[in-house]
Amino acid sequence: MLMIHALSEWEVKRTVAFSDRELLARLIQCEAGGEGDDGMRAVACVVMNRVQITYGEYGRLESTVRAVVFQPGQFVCARESVGGQYNSQNIYNMRPEQMQYDIADWAIAGNRLTNLGFALWFFNPFSPSCRQYFPSNVGHFVIRIGDHCFYNPTEAYADT
Repeated sequence: MLMIHALSEWEVKRTVAFSDRELLARLIQCEAGGEGDDGMRAVACVVMNRVQITYGEYGRLESTVRAVVFQPGQFVCARESVGGQYNSQNIYNMRPEQMQYDIADWAIAGNRLTNLGFALWFFNPFSPSCRQYFPSNVGHFVIRIGDHCFYNPTEAYADT
């Protein structure tokens, strides 16, 4: 007997054939559209750093932008709902401009911001200061760009 699994609306959206470039441009706009060029580049760097890392939690993912963007619980913009409410600011509602595509191309080509290190995480603390470690002790603070704090992996990250 053939069993057919009905896909939820969100599962159908996740299978949309956006290229890595398109997904990255949409994520850049959604996560950092108001953060200026360096803020958008920094977010793109985090995604590409996760694609390229060979160890730890992200090293076990398929090495694609799609796998990184849709890893559960990572990017608010990849979620259909947040806190039980529809998330209207998601990657499917974004309409990237040439600037986001240019930054996506820049990051996919291997370019990185030199002051960012090999950051794997970013978040907006909604305060003037960044905590020293995030999440827990697997990342240490490296730089703040706009409203986002960026974190490089510590040795503890390898065990995740």
